[in-house]
Amino acid sequence: MHLLIRRFAGTFILASLLLAHYHSQNWLWLTAFVGFNLLQSSFTNFCPLEIVLHKFGVGGACCPNDKMSDSASGS
Repeated sequence: MHLLIRRFAGTFILASLLLAHYHSQNWLWLTAFVGFNLLQSSFTNFCPLEIVLHKFGVGGACCPNDKMSDSASGS
């Protein structure tokens, strides 16, 4: 789950930077929003994307590989 969240965050940051460069600098607000969510989730352990992904059935009991990678990392 954490790898998927990092991929989403990285994709959104890079996409918003490209859009800011080629379209409008207002897209930098998306970069700031993603950065703020990453920062606050490191303190609160609350991630809105994780809730959305769970509602779509990603993670949890349907993905046993996530549990194995968590236990291998010592989490």
